[in-house]
Amino acid sequence: MRRNNSANWFALALALTPALATAQAYPSKPIRLVVPFAPGGSTDAIARIIGQKLDEVLGQQVVIENRAGAGGNIGVDFVAKSPADGYTLIFGHIGTFGFGPSMYKKLPYDPVRDFAPIALFAMVPNMLVVHPSLPAKSVKELVALARANPGKLNYGSSGNGSASHLATEYFKLLSKTDITAIPYKGTGPLVTDVIAGQTSLTITGVPPLYPHVQSGRLRGLAVGSVKRLPLMPDLPTIAEAGVPGYESSTWFGPLAPAKTPRDIIVRLNTELMKMLQRPEVKARFAADGIEALGSTPEEFGAYIKTEIERWGRVIKAAGVQPE
Repeated sequence: MRRNNSANWFALALALTPALATAQAYPSKPIRLVVPFAPGGSTDAIARIIGQKLDEVLGQQVVIENRAGAGGNIGVDFVAKSPADGYTLIFGHIGTFGFGPSMYKKLPYDPVRDFAPIALFAMVPNMLVVHPSLPAKSVKELVALARANPGKLNYGSSGNGSASHLATEYFKLLSKTDITAIPYKGTGPLVTDVIAGQTSLTITGVPPLYPHVQSGRLRGLAVGSVKRLPLMPDLPTIAEAGVPGYESSTWFGPLAPAKTPRDIIVRLNTELMKMLQRPEVKARFAADGIEALGSTPEEFGAYIKTEIERWGRVIKAAGVQPE
């Protein structure tokens, strides 16, 4: 019996050796973190914070690679088909992992089946802003104005099917208003036109709007998060300001190809959770209106499924179609 037990333990040790070796050796070369959008946006900026800090703790360079196109689908598909070895990751975003399955009839990848979530890392709350000339100083006044003038107000988004587009369509559904959509090719042109008064309003991420609200070039009415932001404690949430149940924020988090070794996923998750506790990261996020989150891989996976269901209902009700 002792000989058999010894043999069994020896066989088990041999079976575990490759996994242990993988965990101990990882990473032994640079890691590629794919951002499925062009440089300059919130997704790219947050990914670069991750890359810089992971460099320090992993001892290997984390290279940010922008693979834009097809609403982010090109970059996501590239990672889905990459080796599951922990060296090619995707920086997930609400658009590609929340909206995509309902926006596109045929995706070249499955956002649930083809990926191993690592961590829900951060969230950028949206903010509802209007041009100062618009006679609406609160959400309730804006809703009343829109209802009295159906189709006459317009809102800008950073493109059809974008986070800002769906955030505002969600607002329209819950507030029972008719506001005309004007798509732009990116957040920059959108914000420029709202400041110029060419567009009445928008709901998009806090970072590009906050400086203009502070300067008075835009009027902030409310934020789309569940709770008020420390950055703007006097600004109510859209839900408490007159549209109950409303919540919209843009979330981010890295994922690996499915079947990536569990040890690697746990290692990356552990380092990311430590990163969120670092004072310089907290300060950077707070200054930009970014909310640090943090989760286990399993919690992130469950959250993605919930978001797919929630936004699927919005997309269907609003009749949103990709360009």
